[in-house]
Amino acid sequence: MQLNYQQQGQGFSVLLIHGLFGSLSNLGLLAKHLQQLGYRVISVDTLNHGHSPRSTTMDYRQQADTIKSLCDDLAISQCALVGHSMGGKIAMATAQAYPELVKALVVADIAPVSYQHSHQAVFAGLNNVQLTQISSRADADTQLSAHVQEPGVRQFLLKSLTKTSQGWAWLFDISKLEQAYSQIVDWKAGAAFNKPCLFIKGEQSDYITSQYQAAVTAQFPQAQLKIINGTGHWLHAEKPALFNRLTEQFLAKHI
Repeated sequence: MQLNYQQQGQGFSVLLIHGLFGSLSNLGLLAKHLQQLGYRVISVDTLNHGHSPRSTTMDYRQQADTIKSLCDDLAISQCALVGHSMGGKIAMATAQAYPELVKALVVADIAPVSYQHSHQAVFAGLNNVQLTQISSRADADTQLSAHVQEPGVRQFLLKSLTKTSQGWAWLFDISKLEQAYSQIVDWKAGAAFNKPCLFIKGEQSDYITSQYQAAVTAQFPQAQLKIINGTGHWLHAEKPALFNRLTEQFLAKHI
C-alpha cells in the first residue's frame, strides 16, 4: 500500500507526517519553510487519510512499514522524520523499526506511550454530518457542533471536508478510523532509537507530561524537549513561526 504524498525542493529528505483526522497539507507551512532552506520535503497522507489507501488496521509497525516502503520507492536511503500527534507515533515507530533509515527525529506533542484519550465526541460529530443534505461547510459546522463544542477543533476537521463531483466527502475514512482507534491510541515500545530526537510540547497540552519522561528516555535516549508557551496540541498551527524555527535549528544541527 503506497501512501499518497507530495514532494517539493531538493536536498536532504525530510518526511512530514500529520496527525489523526489530518492530511498532508497540515504541515504545509513547515514544508514550505524547509523547502526554502534547501531540503527535499515529502508530505504524506497516512493510512485512511487523504488519498492514501484504506485499511481496517493501523498498528504502528504496519504504518512504519508504509513509510519505509515509500522511502524505498523514492530511493531515499536516509532521511529525517517530523511527525505531529499520531504522525509523531508513526515517526517514532519508523525510527525504532528502521534506525538505519532515520538520521534525526522531531516529534510534536506526543509521547511513546498508550493513551486513555477519547475522540468519541469527534466521531459522533462526524457521523452526525449528513453529507447528502449539506450545501456548505457552514452547514457541516452546525451539525458538527452538536457534539464538538470547540470551534478550533471543528475548523481543523472541516479542512478535510471536500466538494467532489459526487457531492461532499471527508478526506479521511471515518468508519476505518473508528475500527482502528484502539490501535491509534495504543503503543508497543520498540528498540531504543539512539540518535538525535527532539520532542516539542505545547505548554497547555496534556499529551506530554512528566509521567511520560521515563518512557521517552528509555526509548529515545538522546531526546531533548522544547516547550512552546501559550499553545495546545495544535502547536504547529498556533505558533507556526516558532515551531518551524525549532525544527529548522534542530535539523541544521543534526543533518
